[in-house]
Amino acid sequence: MLTRYISWLAIGLAAAFLVVASASFTSLGAIAWLAFGISVGTLAVSAAVAYRYRNHLPTLVTAIVIAVVSAWTIVASLVFSQATVQNLALAGSLAIVGLAVVGLTTHELSSERVTHSLEVSDSRETNLAAAA
Repeated sequence: MLTRYISWLAIGLAAAFLVVASASFTSLGAIAWLAFGISVGTLAVSAAVAYRYRNHLPTLVTAIVIAVVSAWTIVASLVFSQATVQNLALAGSLAIVGLAVVGLTTHELSSERVTHSLEVSDSRETNLAAAA
C-alpha cells in the first residue's frame, strides 16, 4: 500500500514541477527536454503501478490514463515546435497532477474502507461477547 501512495505522490510532484517550469522558464528548448524527461518518468512509474495493482480497477484505470497522457507528451515534445510544446507540456502536466490526486484519493479511500471494515468487525465481536 505504501508503494502505491509513494508512486502517486512522485508522479504528482514531478508533474507539478513541470507545470511550474513550463509556466516560468523562458528557454523553450529546456521546457521541451524537461517535458520529455518527466514524461518518460511518469510513464514508467504509472506503467509499474498499473501492472502491480492490475486487480484494483480504480488504480488500474488512473494509471493507464496517466500512461497515455505521458506517452502523448513524449511524442508531442519530440514532434511539435517548441512554442507548441510549452502549451502541450503545461496541459499534459496539469492533467497528470489531477490524475495523481485521483490516484491518491482512491488509495486513501481503499485504505479507509479496510480500516472501517476492521472496526465494524471488532465491534460486532465485542457486542456478541457482551451478549453471551
